[in-house]
Amino acid sequence: MLYQAYQLQDDLVAPWRLWARTMLGMLDSGVKAGFGGMPGEYSAALEMLSRFKLGHTRPDFAIAKVMSGNTSATVTEEVALDLPFGQLLHFRKNIDAPQPKVLVIAPLSGHFSTLLRGTVETLLRDHDVYITDWANARDVPLSAGKFGVEDYVAYIIRFLEEIGPGAHILAVCQPCVQGLVAVSVMSAENHPCTPRSMTLMAGPIDPRESPTEVNEFAVSKSLKWFETQVISTVPFRFGGGGRKVYPGFLQLVAFMAMNMDRHRNAHRKLYDHLAKGEAKEAAKIKDFYDEYFAVLDLTEEFYVETIDRVFQRAELATGDFTYRSRKVDPSAIRRTALLTVEGGRDDICSLGQTAAAHELCSSLRPHLKRHHLQANVGHYGVFNGRRWDNEVYPVVRNHILSME
Repeated sequence: MLYQAYQLQDDLVAPWRLWARTMLGMLDSGVKAGFGGMPGEYSAALEMLSRFKLGHTRPDFAIAKVMSGNTSATVTEEVALDLPFGQLLHFRKNIDAPQPKVLVIAPLSGHFSTLLRGTVETLLRDHDVYITDWANARDVPLSAGKFGVEDYVAYIIRFLEEIGPGAHILAVCQPCVQGLVAVSVMSAENHPCTPRSMTLMAGPIDPRESPTEVNEFAVSKSLKWFETQVISTVPFRFGGGGRKVYPGFLQLVAFMAMNMDRHRNAHRKLYDHLAKGEAKEAAKIKDFYDEYFAVLDLTEEFYVETIDRVFQRAELATGDFTYRSRKVDPSAIRRTALLTVEGGRDDICSLGQTAAAHELCSSLRPHLKRHHLQANVGHYGVFNGRRWDNEVYPVVRNHILSME
């Protein structure tokens, strides 16, 4: 009933959003016709009401051009491989010079892969970039089957096979675990498409290290509690009707609750900017929340297995992780260089959780291992924003270049 209750509320609010958009359109038409407009506070309130919604479709990456060396390169999005629960998206540039191929492994945690737009845009300066573009589970028909943690690993391996030998991976947050598992499995099999390097950024390789509020919540409840309290059934009006999911709107609420004052202040600022006609300042806030309020649902099996295997039992850190019924051994990694990155003020994945990968990759020689601690950034600052661009990215770029 949880999903149905959410959808009912959204349906009830929809006419008010439509009314607000209609009124804004009429006001805008009046101004253009020379009849003046209503006070800024009124139009600001209408716009705030019109924005009172969540999105459930992936926003556009909207990366049209990037500077690559001294060249302004045109970027074209192409679907390199289309699978039921996700696509391999390629950002093709119109340049002839070969560049290192990098697969960005995006988290499957309630937001679309476009949350990493800034990460991708920066990487495109010097790399041939691909990304895992995960599907919204509420749109995937039941006939596509299930999608769990090991299926995620299988998708990574399949995507690397599509890219071909000589690629690199960069995993952000949650999929650091699956990324390390994939490289371990491929290394043990001497797979020709085993990545040359892997960069693991702010991910829970060992969530028992300096546990955060997120980690503590995951271990404070039983699996039965999660299955009965947060799993819901997709309404039949959607393509995945009948599928059991962890709704993206619940994850969004959980994220916002951790920093509610910041979000309240941001919306107060947005109202003030709109009321004063400060369009440029308002656009920055609107762009961020257009992305932040675009949510996707996770399959029940992926969510529950993540709680169980990644957080409650920490299977990778304890040596108990299995893939297709076989033990995963990160010591099988001998040629894939490892870089781990952590943020000094990360309240989602704290210090030591990602660096734990170094101990697990015990066969790697010292010159193939590196750890970077970025001081004074929170979770998102590790892979987005000014410090990512100016301080973290040069380390990542040099790490990849060293294995070319």
